[in-house]
Amino acid sequence: MSEEILIVDDNVDIRTLINELIIDAGYKTRVAANYNQALGEIDKKLPDVAILDVKLDKGDNDGIELLSHIKSKNKDIPVIIISGHANIEMAIKSLQNGAFEFIEKPFDQDRLLNFVKRAVENFNLKKQNREFESKLFSSYELIGTSKNISNIKEQINKISITESRVLINGPSGSGKELVARKIHKSSKRSDSPFVILNGALLDSNKYELELFGEEKENGSISYGALEKANKGTLLIDQIAEIPLDIQSKILRVLIDQKFKRLNGSNDVIVDVRLICSSSKDLKKEIDFGNFREDLFHRINVFEINIDPLNQRISDIPLLIKYFSKKISENYKIKELEIDQNDSYILNHNWHGNVRELRNLIERIAILQPDTKDKVSNIIKESLKNTNFDDHLSENSLSVPLKEAREKFEKEYLTIQLKKFNGNISKTANFVGMERSALHRKLKVLGIKEFN
Repeated sequence: MSEEILIVDDNVDIRTLINELIIDAGYKTRVAANYNQALGEIDKKLPDVAILDVKLDKGDNDGIELLSHIKSKNKDIPVIIISGHANIEMAIKSLQNGAFEFIEKPFDQDRLLNFVKRAVENFNLKKQNREFESKLFSSYELIGTSKNISNIKEQINKISITESRVLINGPSGSGKELVARKIHKSSKRSDSPFVILNGALLDSNKYELELFGEEKENGSISYGALEKANKGTLLIDQIAEIPLDIQSKILRVLIDQKFKRLNGSNDVIVDVRLICSSSKDLKKEIDFGNFREDLFHRINVFEINIDPLNQRISDIPLLIKYFSKKISENYKIKELEIDQNDSYILNHNWHGNVRELRNLIERIAILQPDTKDKVSNIIKESLKNTNFDDHLSENSLSVPLKEAREKFEKEYLTIQLKKFNGNISKTANFVGMERSALHRKLKVLGIKEFN
């Protein structure tokens, strides 16, 4: 086995017992006898699983502090807490802080080994899932022939050869990270790191730590996103969620091209291309006092705007075909047969955008229906709460028949126009109308034609 277990206990007999037990089970081990040794081992290289005694030489909650330190670096690493001074409060506290299991001394050896085995399985499963998601996502292409997607592809080609900062706007799930990855992949920095810092997922007290890193009392260094992305690209996702005081520090880095780590005294100079993304309108956030206008102008050298999926319906059949092939390959199953013109799919609101569509197709792949009817049933069941028919019924039952008919025609024709990228001839042919009749109908209903 290649998994490595870190064992931290100040009692030499217990430390030796656990170490021999884990080695006999076929795992690699590292050991630490006190808090500082443990901190050094963690910062040197993260283990796959950690076994931590609660009380070491520094204080009564050393193990809990080390648990929090490990989780700040990688929340997926399972940590087993052991204690000879156990009580319910301590057990609850450790589990609340993310412990995988809690065990009292003296412990049953088989029980501890069972915990370790399950912890390793848990870690490997999460690791496989991350690798699978990374492989799946990083291999995705920007799919679509709508005017919006075609423009974005042209923009990527133009700005990838520059070093300009980029701001990507778009609703959640629309593909902002994918666009950022494509810019990086096509740039001169493609062989260097692509690092993501998600402003919406960070603990409010850890923004500086995650961005700038930290210099520890024992001399070890925890590197932040800026240094991890050196020579490469840093994507700050959901930058609107970054607090104002941290925004000012990001602005200072952009101006000075340097920063200091937390508790550090020396300047750190890095070469990073910055890309930012947001699901919120940053101009409105400036008006609300939530975002710095000077930072906005610094990051918005080049702007890319991604439309919601329900505004580029013509891309949906292409996305269905693409994801069906891609996901089938990754699951090693026969390619999914999904009707690309399914009315439930085309008329759905897609509040979750491309991510929601991808998740739907992945759900179908997992369930592996063996008939088209079963595929259709999964689609209807998945989308029934927000589909077009329900939405239409809700808005139509409380109005006279003539008005309901006009509402239906307007929504129906608007969707069909979007589906065919505003092509009147194709739309007329699909809905069964003469081209001239469709022009008149659009004019009567107040539907603006577009190219």
